[in-house]
Amino acid sequence: MKHRILAIRYFLGSCALSLALGLVSFAQQAAPPQGQPPAQTPPKEYPTARIEGLVKEWTRARDYTKEYLDAMPEDGYAFRPTPDIRSFAEQMLHLSAAHFQFATRVFGTTNPYQGKNPEKMDELKSKAACTKFVMEGYDYVLSGLKGMSEAKLDERMAVQGYNRPKVQLLGAAFEHQTHHRGQTTIYLRLKGVTPPAEKLF
Repeated sequence: MKHRILAIRYFLGSCALSLALGLVSFAQQAAPPQGQPPAQTPPKEYPTARIEGLVKEWTRARDYTKEYLDAMPEDGYAFRPTPDIRSFAEQMLHLSAAHFQFATRVFGTTNPYQGKNPEKMDELKSKAACTKFVMEGYDYVLSGLKGMSEAKLDERMAVQGYNRPKVQLLGAAFEHQTHHRGQTTIYLRLKGVTPPAEKLF
């Protein structure tokens, strides 16, 4: 009887040990190797069509600039780090005025602000009015892009002594807005505001 009890205990212990080892093995197989992140879903494919890609990038730039506009308090719109440079509002108005200038050349449309200098228009320098104008500028570019064919990106036009493809002019416009938005990072810092996190993608 004693031997039978010992045998049963041995058998149950073996079963428990086997089960425990099996669970550990399963957990190790299910978990990623140490130091590696868990498995992720495959990334989305980036658009191969140039128009699609440009729309995506200009939309990202618009949303990023909006974060800057939102971050600056109302009293910061008139702020200028030194007397001889643009105020925050003027930087943003200049950024967006260029959108209209570049876009009308590329898309063959009429600039709704032709003959005006938005950065000198006092009625555009409040937070609400400036934000509205800047978003209008981005949307003007996006609207033109969405109505443009791929072939038209390679059409050429005379710009500063060179016969340039339209896609290059759009690239210059994109660089211009990046440059002026970047300058306003210092304006935010000087007003005690933490600038929005970088939004490269």
